Amino acid sequence: MEEVDRIAEMLRRGGIMLYPTDTLWGLGCDATNDAAVAKIFAIKRRADAKSLIVLVDGEEMLRRYVRNAPEAALDIVRRSAAPQTIIYREGVGLANGVRAADGSIAVRVANHLFCQKIIRGLGKPVVSTSANISGTDAPRTLDEVALTVRQSVDVQVSVAWEGQPSRKPSGIIRLEPSGQVKVIR
Repeated sequence: MEEVDRIAEMLRRGGIMLYPTDTLWGLGCDATNDAAVAKIFAIKRRADAKSLIVLVDGEEMLRRYVRNAPEAALDIVRRSAAPQTIIYREGVGLANGVRAADGSIAVRVANHLFCQKIIRGLGKPVVSTSANISGTDAPRTLDEVALTVRQSVDVQVSVAWEGQPSRKPSGIIRLEPSGQVKVIR
């Protein structure tokens, strides 16, 4: 548990982690910290106009950071065996770079034990974006993470601590105002 506490404290101070998620290797930070989110964009060399995925530890946290989460979305989260990212119409209390220009937010309830422990230790959602330079392939293993990315983070989580990610990106769906579900990926 000491490693989780140490990483959560580093995230509270605006640090960046390289970590295994329930999908791919990711870069993460406190999703409510504007300066930390800006660091993620700089590491990835990513355009500020693109938003980021946020991980929460469950429905209670999701409801705190998403305005009006429809019951249909929560049903999808509960029933899905594979990781699902859902784009909600409006995120609240999150860093500027996390939300899209229209105010929407992409959220996934983490099913990965390490991710859940970090989120709970921090008490806030964490950013989850692939640990790559924009325009290059997302790393499915730690060995695929570019050296420049590895050198840009404050902590690299031990693979032995939790094991490998699934190596597949999550599905992404958008909830339209009409109530329709649009499959993005």
